[in-house]
Amino acid sequence: MPYLTLAEIERLARDVHQGQTDKAGRPYAEHLQAVAEGVRARGGSDEQIAAAWLHDSVEDDALSAGRLADLALPRTVQDMVLALSKRPGEETEDYTRRILATPGALLVKEADLAHNADPARLAVLDEPTRIRLTAKYARVRALLGLTAD
Repeated sequence: MPYLTLAEIERLARDVHQGQTDKAGRPYAEHLQAVAEGVRARGGSDEQIAAAWLHDSVEDDALSAGRLADLALPRTVQDMVLALSKRPGEETEDYTRRILATPGALLVKEADLAHNADPARLAVLDEPTRIRLTAKYARVRALLGLTAD
């Protein structure tokens, strides 16, 4: 069975996140597109771009891990998506260690954090949320060994 194309993966991601919004009330697919574009701009592979489109699908319950496993995706894409899916109650240190241990996942997380921490995106949030998220993203970047953008 041939693997899904990037266009098919984008369509799937948009479909499974249909109706979801980010913290600012924007369509969630805008975040997925920004992360995929960020991966592409950072020189990421097609597999990393595919993982970027799907990076929040399991964590956000848009796709089950079982459904992800049933998709015509390379194992490396599935591994990255699962590595990028923070588990309920999981310590941030364990989460970041898993990302670092999974080939390709760090670049996707770097693009995700860059978009999440975009000042224009954060500016529309209330101050307590903006402060909390800024600290959270900085901590994850530090644990991953990423320098400031």
